[in-house]
Amino acid sequence: MTAPLLKPRDIAFQLYEVVDAESLTARPRFADYTRETFDAVLDTARGIATEHFAPHQKRNDTEEPRFENGGAVLNPEVKAAFAAYAESGLLAATHDAAIGGMQLPHTIATVAIAHFEAANIGTASYTLLTTGAANLIAVFGSPEQKERFLAPMLSGKFTGTMALTEPEAGSSLSDILTTATPNGTGAYNITGTKMWISGGDHEIAENIVHMVLARIAGAPAGVNGISLFIVPKRLIGDDGAVGALNNVKLAGLIHKMGWRGTTSCILNFGEAGPTVGYLVGEPHKGLIYMFHMMNEARIGVGRAAMAMSYRAYLYSLAYAHTRRQGRAPGERNPGRPPVPIIEHPDVRRMLLMQKATVEGALSLIIECARLVDEQETAPDEAERTRAKRLLDVLTPVAKSWPSSAGQDAISNAMQVLGGYGYAREYGVEQLYRDNRLNQIHEGTNGIQAIDLLGRKVMQENGASFTALVDCIRETIAGTSLDVGELSEALRAGVVRMVETTQLLVRAAAEGDPALALANASVYLDLVSRTVVAWLWLRQADTAARALARGASDADLAFYRGKLQAARYFFRWELTKTVTDGELLRRLDATTYEMANDWF
Repeated sequence: MTAPLLKPRDIAFQLYEVVDAESLTARPRFADYTRETFDAVLDTARGIATEHFAPHQKRNDTEEPRFENGGAVLNPEVKAAFAAYAESGLLAATHDAAIGGMQLPHTIATVAIAHFEAANIGTASYTLLTTGAANLIAVFGSPEQKERFLAPMLSGKFTGTMALTEPEAGSSLSDILTTATPNGTGAYNITGTKMWISGGDHEIAENIVHMVLARIAGAPAGVNGISLFIVPKRLIGDDGAVGALNNVKLAGLIHKMGWRGTTSCILNFGEAGPTVGYLVGEPHKGLIYMFHMMNEARIGVGRAAMAMSYRAYLYSLAYAHTRRQGRAPGERNPGRPPVPIIEHPDVRRMLLMQKATVEGALSLIIECARLVDEQETAPDEAERTRAKRLLDVLTPVAKSWPSSAGQDAISNAMQVLGGYGYAREYGVEQLYRDNRLNQIHEGTNGIQAIDLLGRKVMQENGASFTALVDCIRETIAGTSLDVGELSEALRAGVVRMVETTQLLVRAAAEGDPALALANASVYLDLVSRTVVAWLWLRQADTAARALARGASDADLAFYRGKLQAARYFFRWELTKTVTDGELLRRLDATTYEMANDWF
């Protein structure tokens, strides 16, 4: 059975009716674009993803990369797909035209890229890592570094990675041991081991550019002593030619439950001879620079989770329309033919849960991308500042909510398929395994929860959180009477979120911060559901206004479906913030007070 990667009508609705992406063409940076050219980019992405990525998704899963003769060997389709992606220009989608970029708005680029993640995350990851590393060099690299590495990466000649984690450090980057020693040439010799490095070795490009965190000898302890280095797999000559190996040694491949087409590597630097690295920016500011890539990657993880769960939803929806089993409730004649399973109320419940989740997640990812465009191109400085603050507070939500709620959605997709959903011969169980990794990628969801409550809502005296609350209240104030029930429910939800946040912030400041953070994951859930309810209110209001104007027959079902999905989210999901809020406001210490030896 085949199903679309994403739903084109939903994409058009969210891009052009809800956030008015077409208005971006009025800005000088995007003046060469129109809605028609935006759609052409999306059509191109959909076509490449369908033709070059989707066909080998299953082969990536069943025939993982192999460790042979000191290197990683991939399925040949991966290299061909990467080349097709690079040829389309999407590696440089949002970069300046002067360096070969498309100057595409992030709002459009993020939706285009989601098609590849829905089609085959194991292959798409190589493109995503390359773009992220290139973006980091574009912002913080020296002119020489940009000239040497940026153009080849944006053209697909080189790929990129981020090399942070070490065997003993894990998420605690302050404990990394990799060292950098000046070698007298203006560069450094890098020594150490990194692991879990996605895309760390392969044969799909001429070179791999690793963005490596390391400590320069004598650096301060902790995060303030970390520097960032460009470490290529092969050295680059002054003429730009790819030269000798740089002693980045593949020590082994790790085999995960999902993303099996992506090499997950243990890399040794300096084991077989000097490994040369080039300092990015100033010494000891590496973690600040790397967070530029990490925050971008966190939203990218959320986008990938959205894309995977969206595809699973469409797969189960197509199945429910065609699979016949059982009779309608109340039917007493056993001679009547079986009905499509979508006729069964519990199947419709599972489908509606998926629809509310995946279309809400798409709205969240588009909103984050739009905020990047506002941050970079809004004509007013106050608008740019507001966008930055909103993006800061939404990033942990955008990373974690699609990955966790999306997992529940994919679980429902599996259930809709019955026994077939749990069989490897069908596509949904692979999406379930692939998406499960998104809850740990780029910082576990628990780390995102601590980031949200421990940092984001407190920074600048709560300016980011206040900006979010103001934005939600502006939406509520501007909605039509047709969605009054939803507006009132969200108004109460915002009050609940604000009061809970104020109490937890006070508790952290006046008492034990660890106790205040003990239930940070519940707080992340509460904020996430409130945020997604806000985004669903925008969709519902847009749909209600379209119906009031007199929608075409073709659009009636679409808009009514939007309103019903919004009702589901408010009645089934937003209501969960009531009990979550009660637990948080009493500063429940059950988990905090559990003694180690009681387990």
